[in-house]
Amino acid sequence: MLSYLMYMVFLTPLCFVKKSWWLVQNLLFFVSLMFLINIDFFCWSGLSYIFGYDYLSYGLVMLSFWICVLMITASYSVIRYKFYNNLFLFMILMLLFMLYCTFCSLNMISFYFFFEGSLIPTLFLIFGWGYQPERLQAGIYLLFYTLFASSPLLLGIMYLYSNLNCLVFSMFYLSDFMNFYLYLSMILAFLIKMPMYLFHLWLPKAHVEAPVSGSMILAGVLLKLGGYGLLRVFEYLMKIGMLINMFWLSISLVGGFLVSLMCLRQVDMKALIAYSSVAHMGLVVGGLMTLNVWGFYMTFVLMIAHGLCSSGLFCLANISYERLGSRSLLINKGLLNLMPSMALWWFLLSSCNMAAPPSLNLLGEIGLFNSMVGWMWMVMFFLMLISFFSAAYTLYLYSYSQHGICYSGIYSSVSGYCREYLLLMLHWLPLNLLILKSDFVLVWF
Repeated sequence: MLSYLMYMVFLTPLCFVKKSWWLVQNLLFFVSLMFLINIDFFCWSGLSYIFGYDYLSYGLVMLSFWICVLMITASYSVIRYKFYNNLFLFMILMLLFMLYCTFCSLNMISFYFFFEGSLIPTLFLIFGWGYQPERLQAGIYLLFYTLFASSPLLLGIMYLYSNLNCLVFSMFYLSDFMNFYLYLSMILAFLIKMPMYLFHLWLPKAHVEAPVSGSMILAGVLLKLGGYGLLRVFEYLMKIGMLINMFWLSISLVGGFLVSLMCLRQVDMKALIAYSSVAHMGLVVGGLMTLNVWGFYMTFVLMIAHGLCSSGLFCLANISYERLGSRSLLINKGLLNLMPSMALWWFLLSSCNMAAPPSLNLLGEIGLFNSMVGWMWMVMFFLMLISFFSAAYTLYLYSYSQHGICYSGIYSSVSGYCREYLLLMLHWLPLNLLILKSDFVLVWF
């Protein structure tokens, strides 16, 4: 447990050594392999003083390691143009450190501290390496949306401590609070982080302005912090949750449907993928709010699946952007003629996005549908709409970008580099092979 933390601490000086980009990247690949091998059936080996992980934490930490390594692989333009590459590596390592500590905290207050701390490196990534001047506005949106809900969360944690005299997650199972203010303060921060519909406005802005690495970490891991937090706090909010959760569930499903419709009229590829994240996270919030076993298990599955799939799609959008200098679907068309071998990856990752078998998304969505229909059969109508429109906007993205006549302004184009094919394969393979190990998701609860 502590060994990985020390590994990351001692990697930080390496960021500032000249020509150490590949070394840091390969060492991070090595640590993610070490962490992967370390999976065991008895979680006490992962326990230390205020840190420790069960299967829920393990899966999300593994996802964090994986996405952070792939962020470095995707951001080759940073080193090619010598664009403060040392500081860039340092930011990614800081972010990884914060995420690792967040998912492994056993104590509510240390969880809060790292949960809020992960915001800072993300802001620096958006401010420092983003594309347009509007990135400042996007960063401020992200900051204020998150900070708006984080002070009630802190007050809620203090209230818990004054009642229970302890803040260790494993001690919460004894208590069940029937307090509306506590419920709202504990839950709101995580719903904004998810982001739930009505609180989602920061997400498309942040995605569109962020560099590819910022988009990858936002979609891949930072949205999962909300789901993780909710899974942890519902342990002591069951009673009141059973009364009020219907409200959040309804907003999420209606919102998922509306956001799916909004996806169909986007012209920016990144904005389309960002809005599709909001629709998928709507399903996650809906399944989680039913508070039944299916919902809890499959929330975890869809979070992992969405992390890999969304991140891969952002990589693809960035590959097109690096070639053509635009993310607009009006210019990115007929890519099948320009980059024929990339079209296969577009197809594979798009089909995963609309939950085609054998991707992990399929398992997650079927489980969440099961959870919500078991809770109330009338939500079937909205689930049907969300499912249909998720296929519709994914097909729109794929067919619009790959087919048609090439934009006349493009005079030449390069097909993919080996690095990019490797990057896409490392997104796609775990996404489709993890379904063979789907029994592991039933162990963490």
